[in-house]
Amino acid sequence: MHLIVVWVIEWWRCRWRCGYFVSVKRKLQTDDILPSLGDQGVHQLYPKGPNIDFTKELRSLNRELQLHILELADILVERPSQYARRVEDISLIFKNLHHLLNSLRPHQARATLIHILELQIQRCKQAVEDIKRRIEEARRLLKESIGTLEDTNASFVLK
Repeated sequence: MHLIVVWVIEWWRCRWRCGYFVSVKRKLQTDDILPSLGDQGVHQLYPKGPNIDFTKELRSLNRELQLHILELADILVERPSQYARRVEDISLIFKNLHHLLNSLRPHQARATLIHILELQIQRCKQAVEDIKRRIEEARRLLKESIGTLEDTNASFVLK
């Protein structure tokens, strides 16, 4: 059973890397590429490149967001007419947070698929064990029934 799961996961990874897979004689594209922040006209607050430490960057942006919200509250109390710049900064931080989170979606989907397949394997193993237990119970009942029938036949013969 484990080999089937590994095969399914590897098959899916291969299809995903190829950029397409065939379903019902139709070629479906899997290249759901997330546009960069620069393509969307948004300034990127975290470093560019493939080796981004998502945890570190998300925490950093979260701290920065908290700081900007506190500053916005302070500005709203002291100088209410000057809040627009802080709101723009907060909006920029939110856009960067959303982009980082959206770039993690494929990893989340793979982890979810793996978890679902592991649960299915566990349920199948439990079902097999339940069937084996019921088979043993049926065999035991058959042996008891055969023993009872033999005892009954022996008592009829003796009479």
